[in-house]
Amino acid sequence: MPQPLIADYPLRAHNTFGFDVRARFAMRLESEAQVAALANDGRIANLPQLVLGGGSNVVLTRDFDGVALLVGILGKRLIAQDDDAYFVEAGAGENWHDFVAWTLAVGMPGLENLALIPGTVGAAPIQNIGAYGLEMGERFERLRAIELATGEAHEFDREACAFGYRDSFFKRAGRGRFLITSVVFRLPKAWTPRADYADVARALENSGKHDAQAIFDAVVAVRRAKLPDWKVLGNAGSFFKNPVVGAEAFDALRAREPEVVSYRQPDGSAKLAAGWLIDRCGWKGRAIGGAAVHDRQALVLVNRGGATGAQVLELADAIRRDVFEHFGVQLEAEPVCL
Repeated sequence: MPQPLIADYPLRAHNTFGFDVRARFAMRLESEAQVAALANDGRIANLPQLVLGGGSNVVLTRDFDGVALLVGILGKRLIAQDDDAYFVEAGAGENWHDFVAWTLAVGMPGLENLALIPGTVGAAPIQNIGAYGLEMGERFERLRAIELATGEAHEFDREACAFGYRDSFFKRAGRGRFLITSVVFRLPKAWTPRADYADVARALENSGKHDAQAIFDAVVAVRRAKLPDWKVLGNAGSFFKNPVVGAEAFDALRAREPEVVSYRQPDGSAKLAAGWLIDRCGWKGRAIGGAAVHDRQALVLVNRGGATGAQVLELADAIRRDVFEHFGVQLEAEPVCL
């Protein structure tokens, strides 16, 4: 029995910016078999397809004249363990933050630094999400994905995913070709804390605790203090990647801007704090229509109400130009812009 095809479907609840756009059709997918069957579904054979999980990493600039594939594959379980690690599998439609909380509740820490990142488990490898000293790729084991054109299932290991900084195969060569159905994570039994970031360390010191749950709670508190809740003020989290510049370029920049916030890399390059660059250019709180730079965190673009995706992109382009003019540094957007 084919999945129902829903006509003229509103996508406002499926993108965290809250843009009021619609899809010509939508289909809910709750199993890998339903995803595989899409390749032989004549109703959508000639339609563009848009895969949506939580919609936390996408900017929808207009109505979508195709079929939105709404990923709702659930389930999470321990599938194996050895002397060194637990191997945990989760469906692509699982809420990421809830999944992280569950791993702690069942005694398998290792993802706590990635608490409160919006979106779904299936979206995490696409973006190679990261925060507070940890990238998802460090805990990744493998994933399953269906090739939409053929319905064939494929397994991707870490090498095949080609993880980079907020990047992966699925944002580049694999974009639009695959739908991720499940992800397996490797959580080390020999747990070691990641608590080097000042805000997290300060929160831990205040609590007097330093276990995985304390780090989870500290990360949640810090994120809530710094970042707007997308359910209240539409946003996609950090809009720009922190740019990386070579050692020579960084030394020249620091000579002009001694206060530049940066993080030296092992190869001598430096990762710059994009939020500092944007704030230095005076963008915090400025707006184009309903799209604005958050007044407390310059790295976050928000929908103050009634904004369009086109306005967000116009604002982002103006910020890029200004940062390049002032610092000679190119900013790159984290979300996928459609």
